[in-house]
Amino acid sequence: QVRLVESGGGLVQPGGSLRLSCAASGLNFKIYTMNWYRQTPGMERELVAAITSSGATNYSDSVKGRFTISRNNARNLVYLQMNSLKPEDTAVYSCNVRAYSTNFWGRGTQVTVTS
Repeated sequence: QVRLVESGGGLVQPGGSLRLSCAASGLNFKIYTMNWYRQTPGMERELVAAITSSGATNYSDSVKGRFTISRNNARNLVYLQMNSLKPEDTAVYSCNVRAYSTNFWGRGTQVTVTS
C-alpha cells in the first residue's frame, strides 16, 4: 500500500525556518510528481509546491522565493525547506501523490509561525 509520512513541523518565530520531510513507500517513488499542500481551518487546501520526476519545480506565488521543494529518490524522500516564515504560513502541511489513478495523502504536520 502507498504510505506518506510527514515530519519536521513545529513552532517557529516570524523570519525563521523549518524543513519538512515526507517519507514515501509502496510505490516506484522516482517516477511520480510529489506535492506539498497546506490547509488552515475553514480554508481551501492550497497547493504550495510540486516537483516532477525530472526535478522540475512549481510554487504558489505566496511562497515563491522563500520555499524550496527537493527530493532524494534513493531514499524515497521529498523535502520542503521553508525560509523567511510568516504568520500566514501557519497551516497543516500535507504530502500528496497521485498514483494508480488515486490521490494519496499523509496525515500532515503542523507548522505554526508566531511571536
